[in-house]
Amino acid sequence: MVREPFAFQQDTPVKDAVSEVLYRHYRMYPVVDEEQHVVGEVRGWKLYERIATELSAQAGSQYGVAKEEQINTPVLAAFRMRHPWLQVNLITAFAAAFVVGMFESTIAQIVTLAAFLPVLAGQSGNTGCQALAITLRGITLGQINDYPIKQLLRKEILLGALNGAAVGVIAGIAMFAYALATDSANPAMLGLVIFIAMIGACIGSGIFGVAVPLVLKRFGADPATASSIFLTTFTDIIGMGLMLFLATALVL
Repeated sequence: MVREPFAFQQDTPVKDAVSEVLYRHYRMYPVVDEEQHVVGEVRGWKLYERIATELSAQAGSQYGVAKEEQINTPVLAAFRMRHPWLQVNLITAFAAAFVVGMFESTIAQIVTLAAFLPVLAGQSGNTGCQALAITLRGITLGQINDYPIKQLLRKEILLGALNGAAVGVIAGIAMFAYALATDSANPAMLGLVIFIAMIGACIGSGIFGVAVPLVLKRFGADPATASSIFLTTFTDIIGMGLMLFLATALVL
């Protein structure tokens, strides 16, 4: 009774089928061959079950936990799955440490900066994880195919700027008060450094939150696999590096 009924082809990838069920809510989906003859069927609930499985596995995959690992996975098997990514995390952490080490003299002269390094890293990291979560959700649900990447980047850049400015004001005031209490030089300029660095770090983390999973996907890797490990490194480098650079250029 329908001239062109919807059906999956035999070679339709599962991820494409999952994307279709978001817009076509049927109990059963026919599968046809090249001659449009019905050769099978796919139940809608099975596809929704696949969506739920993919989304539930993302939380662990972002931190290097394999999708195959369950709560009853043996210790040695879990160790083999997790440990390689911890080694990767260690190597990337050295990169962030190297950036901080480049500004060792700045930290030695302005000791108050050390107290705000974890503040900046934490805020930029959370901003990046928010962008990462949205991007991974869009990839899993197939929404990324219908939404321009440039538009998504513009959105995350704007959100990063707004969030960075909002928290940057409070962080800048806190730095100003802390610098006064510790008799640091140029407390107003230090507050401005924190404010600008917070905006820049949140913008950068939003960009990386979108770029990391898309780059992994582009090279054929699972976009969710250990994406948070790489994201944390990038956000630490850009956040702490920007703050120390601004302090060196504007205060010293």
